[in-house]
This record gives sequence, structure tokens and C-alpha cells, in this order.
Amino acid sequence: MLDKILNYSVNTWHQGFLDKLYASTNAPGVAAELILATLNTNLHVYQVSPALTVIEKETAKALASLFGFDGPHAGGISVQGGSASNTTSIVIARNTLYPETKTGGYGQHKFVLFTSAHGHYSIEKAAQMCGFGSKAAWGVPIDKAGRMIPEELEKLVRKAKDEGYTPFYVNATAGTTVMGSFDPFEEIAVICKKYNLWMHVDGSWGGSFVFSEKQKHKLAGVEKANSITINPHKMLGVPVTCSFLLGADLRQFHQANTLPAGYLFHNDSSEEEETPEIWDLADLTLQCGRRGDSLKLFLSWTYYGTLGYAQKIDHAYEVATHLATLVDKSSDFILVSENPPPCLQVCFYYAPLKEMVWPIEEESGPNAITREERGKKNSKITETITKALVPLGFMLDFAPPSGNEDAVGNGKFFRCVINIGTEKSTVEALVRAIQDVGANVVPEQRPERRLHGAPEPKGAPHESVFKKNPFIPRGPVRK
Repeated sequence: MLDKILNYSVNTWHQGFLDKLYASTNAPGVAAELILATLNTNLHVYQVSPALTVIEKETAKALASLFGFDGPHAGGISVQGGSASNTTSIVIARNTLYPETKTGGYGQHKFVLFTSAHGHYSIEKAAQMCGFGSKAAWGVPIDKAGRMIPEELEKLVRKAKDEGYTPFYVNATAGTTVMGSFDPFEEIAVICKKYNLWMHVDGSWGGSFVFSEKQKHKLAGVEKANSITINPHKMLGVPVTCSFLLGADLRQFHQANTLPAGYLFHNDSSEEEETPEIWDLADLTLQCGRRGDSLKLFLSWTYYGTLGYAQKIDHAYEVATHLATLVDKSSDFILVSENPPPCLQVCFYYAPLKEMVWPIEEESGPNAITREERGKKNSKITETITKALVPLGFMLDFAPPSGNEDAVGNGKFFRCVINIGTEKSTVEALVRAIQDVGANVVPEQRPERRLHGAPEPKGAPHESVFKKNPFIPRGPVRK
């Protein structure tokens, strides 16, 4: 049975797994999972999980401090993923800014919230779950670097107020899912303060840059937020799932979420009384069933230390920059990301002689095709190459362009995610593999492009990266 499960699973420990915003874990993480499975307890009340409760509180407090949340009531809670963390922040924001909604519903309010055009879809999903409807999540235009434009945010806030809506929440992103962009937190904070809006930072991915002295400047201004999401199971290599919602004032978390449940929460404090320390952690969250996921970060952080994580992140960023440079200098690719990239993902097209296989000129002339048709044809090139890379030992993803109408016709591009274990030799081999595969794919879908200088296949130089470790499977998917 174990062999069957492994044979039909993806090996995220493989060097060629460059597909998602997570990869393999580590020995402390595996040990933590074993401990949690053995304890088999619930972190809803302190009575049944005293050690894990203390670990969660202290780990979250240490994380919050890294982000600049140093007040007496700062801290955080563990949740079951970034989407749950973002959703919880919205509930806390609503119940804090409009406390009557906790028991009385929305009344006359037509709530709207804001997120960048490149923000995570969990904000729209949360708007559905909270009863606002997905249309209540207003997308804010972005600049060419994929960053929210503060002036556009303020325009939308004013528009919402003028049209009778109740704006209350702004989601800024630290490391967007596709481009890895960091929103301008300082400017967004000014707008949130001006209009009394809750500022949340979704740092599920890029929030881990807070561990690196070389990269944390990209998080300037996040300390002015009301809440922050961070997922250690992504960049830090902690086992999935491990996510935290951090806050400047956990009393707000408590007031927003607590409900009377005498059969579970055995305390004498009323909902209105200030409680300096909350030890029954389910009283701060939307969940009752809570796993001790903070132990996974606690053990890993204790083992590697802040400096150890900084070194791993800095190394990964060097690899991402190396890949971006290889792509930029090659005549076979068009780099979509900036160089150096904002985060650890690199986006690019396979484009022999730095020209799209189906260029913009195809949209004019006697045999003109539409921009959408051109986009589909170029997307097929990307998708076909991506599938062909798997037997060669590489998994990477692709994504459509957004926020730039001129790029629609270029179609989907590769999104390669570097993790803290990725080596430079791996991305060098990836580039060669894409060149080899692309040289065969393009002539199949557009034969005349061979005449334009597309390279002939060069064998399989990418094999070298796997000779370093003969004990790992041939590719990310075990055969």
C-alpha cells in the first residue's frame, strides 16, 4: 500500500520540484508531526494542551515582534492556512470596527473591502463566506511591477463612500502569488488611517522575508498594519500546514470571536471585561478544533535560529536572481519578472530570438487572428513544454498575464518557484531542459519558426543535476 501511495504522489523533496509556494520539509518538521500525532490533542483550551498552548503563544509573540508588533497585547494565533488566516482577519476587522454586527448582523451596512488586482483569491472567497458576496471585494489597479497603486485605492474608497457603501478593510500583499510583488505598505497605511480602515497584510509567502536583514526592507510599513498573515509552511520549509494570524492587539481578536460556552471555556470573565492573557486559544479564533501546528515552527526555529533562516532565504534569493539573469541573457526567453525579482519566483516565456512564437504582428494583416486567439496559441506552447518537463525531472507552473492588456496575447508564462533548498545547478539545468524541449515543441506547432533560428535539440545536459544524488527518484513524480 505504501508503495502505491508513493508511486502516485509527487516527490516535493526533489530538486526539480519548482511548482508551488512550498517544497520539502526538514527533520525538525517531521519530528514535530510525529509528536503531534502521538499527543493527539486539541488546542481549544489550556486544560487539555498546556505545553502546546504555551508554545503557540510564545512562538506567535516572537513572530509578531519580528514584524514590529511589540506592544503589551501583541501576539498571534495559529490557523489552518493562509486563506483561513485572511478570513479570520476580516471577521475581526468587521466586529472591531462595527461591533454591533457581531450579534445584530449587517443592518444597513453594505460592506466592501479592497485588495490588489494580484491579491490572493481567498479575499473574494472570504467575502462570500462572510455574506458580503464576492463582488464586495474590490480589486485595486496595480503598476507594472504588480504593486497596488495607493492613489487608485483612495479613489475606490471615496467612490465606495459616495455610493453608500461601507468600506472597512484593505488587504495589502507581501509577495503576490504570481509575480511576488510587495505592495507599498507605508502609503497604504496612511490611507487606512485617514478613512478608519482595517489594514491587513497577507504575508503568506513574502512575509518570511522578515527573517532576512537583506530582504526585510521590502516589508517596511507592515508594523502599521492591524493584522498580518504568515505561512511558515511556505518559504521556511515547515510541514504543511503552519500558518499564523498576527495582531498588534489580541484583545481585538478576543472581543471579535469570543462567545459564551460554559461547557468548554471555564472562566469568570464576561465578554466586555478586558483580559490581559487568554489561555483558551479557541476563544480567539473561528475554530474549536485546533491542531498544534505552531510546534512545527517552534522546533524548526529553535534548530536553525533566526540567522540560519536568514542564510537559507538569502541563498534562495541568490538562486532566483541567478535564474532571472540566465533567462534575461538568453536569446531563447523573454523575462516577465524584474531582475532581480521581488521575491523567490521567476516568470518568463520561451521565445526563440526573444520573440513570441505567435507575435503581436499576427493580430494584423490578411490572416489576422484576435489577441485572445494569439494568447491561446502562445499558452499552448507554455503548457506543452511544462508537461514535457516532468519526465525530465522538473515540475513548474504557469500563469496568465493580468493587469496589462497588451500582454494578453502573449498568453500564459512559466512561473518557477525557488525554495530554500534549490541549488544554482538545478535552475541551470532547468533552462537547458526548456531549451531542449522548446526546440522540439515549437516546430510541431509552428514549423516555420525553425527557420527563424530556433535551436536544434542539444541532447540532455540537464541530466547532470541528478547525478549528484542517485538516491532521489528520477523526477518529481515517482515512476
